Amino acid sequence: MPVFNAAAPANRVANLAVRPWLRCLAPVCALLLGGCAWYHREPLAPHDTSTSARSLERIQIDASRMPLPELAAHRFDPSDGLDIDEVAMLAVANNPELKLARDDLGIARAQAYSAGLLPDPQLSVSSDYPGAVGTTRAFNYGLSIDVMAIVLRSANKQSADATVAKTDLGLLWQEWQIVAQARQLFIKTRFQQDTLPLLEQQRELARTRYERMAEARRDGNLTDDTLTAALTAYSDARKQSAEAERAAEQTHHDLNALLGLSPEVRLQLAGGEDIAPLSGTTLDAALASLAQRRPDLIALQAGYEAQEQKYRAAILSQFPSLSVGFVRARDTSNIYTSGFQINLSLPIFNRNQGNVAIEKATRQRLRDEYQTRLNQAYADVAHLRADKVILTRQLQQTEAALPDADLAAQHAAAAFAGHDLTLGAYTDAQSASLTKRIDVATLRESLAEQRVGLQALLGSAIPDAFSSSAQTFTETHDAK
Repeated sequence: MPVFNAAAPANRVANLAVRPWLRCLAPVCALLLGGCAWYHREPLAPHDTSTSARSLERIQIDASRMPLPELAAHRFDPSDGLDIDEVAMLAVANNPELKLARDDLGIARAQAYSAGLLPDPQLSVSSDYPGAVGTTRAFNYGLSIDVMAIVLRSANKQSADATVAKTDLGLLWQEWQIVAQARQLFIKTRFQQDTLPLLEQQRELARTRYERMAEARRDGNLTDDTLTAALTAYSDARKQSAEAERAAEQTHHDLNALLGLSPEVRLQLAGGEDIAPLSGTTLDAALASLAQRRPDLIALQAGYEAQEQKYRAAILSQFPSLSVGFVRARDTSNIYTSGFQINLSLPIFNRNQGNVAIEKATRQRLRDEYQTRLNQAYADVAHLRADKVILTRQLQQTEAALPDADLAAQHAAAAFAGHDLTLGAYTDAQSASLTKRIDVATLRESLAEQRVGLQALLGSAIPDAFSSSAQTFTETHDAK
């Protein structure tokens, strides 16, 4: 006996009513999906991707994308060794931290693109299927859009654009710092290459003196206290030489890490002898335009402008949130209606006052941060200028005493060869000359690193440490 299902007729009516709408919505959905992004998996690399020695030989660097004009005018050619500018160029192109900073810039640009998009309209569809005989299916179709999102779009877009500018300038400032670190490590490496042989000579002199004195002590021709003093001098020289070797290895590690190179890569460095002079007039001119040149200060200005727009958006958000739309409907008695709908928030309790206070306080903090950074820059330049005077005076005094120390060492060597001078006097004279040379190299390194520090603060408005002419930073950072 067949079973009667009372719900079956109603379901068939519902299915017949839905099918036409499905046929209409199918092409619309296909069109929308056509403009969507698609997911593609990108697995992580399970091995070291640092630049090897073979990869370094093939690396190409676009000089036009360098952050400083003297680098943009320099040719990168690692075949004949790397000078101080080529090391800086390699750091800009291959530093791992800068790669992450450029990724952050890409995120900021994507966020600015998102902020400029218009809100999507909202489509609402509802339908009722009455079970009584003689009634009609009811429906309600609505189309609406968030008006406040359109009102706030301009402020949000300007804020996002200013954030992109801030991020871009922050990247430029980070590139300046990476250039300074690369140059300082270049200077330190060259200094260590020059001083390590001198320290080894000192160690060998102290060792020879101690061994000769130990032999004399065994023969009963020397007292214990004299031998102890020689042993102490030898131990100090050996310790100083070992510490210098460890420092050189640390510098090698730091330089390779900064340049994104594999640990086994040993760079051949070239150049970097004489330090170019720097006048006070050049420093004064560079300091006068500091706020218009320093990327971090310009970035803070852009960040302040972004916060201004956020504050403006918070002020605009005090007004009632509004969305409007149009409605088309039919009830179960087959009566059609058309109209509109408005959704309006009532600003009675909240009125966005909390966000207004937050954005205003944030703007004040950015203002204070900018002024603090600017004041600190002036103080840092003043400190480096004062320190430069002291270092220059010390270097002049040490260099003036070096010829006498070298001459005494030459006379002592000649006298010792003619058996007219004791071993102790000979080694003392040679050690004094070596120490004076190490002192000169140390002071020159300090002056060169100080010049790099000034460049990091003031940019190319002052000449490079190993350059003979000053160049002025006049070009702005292009969007990479």
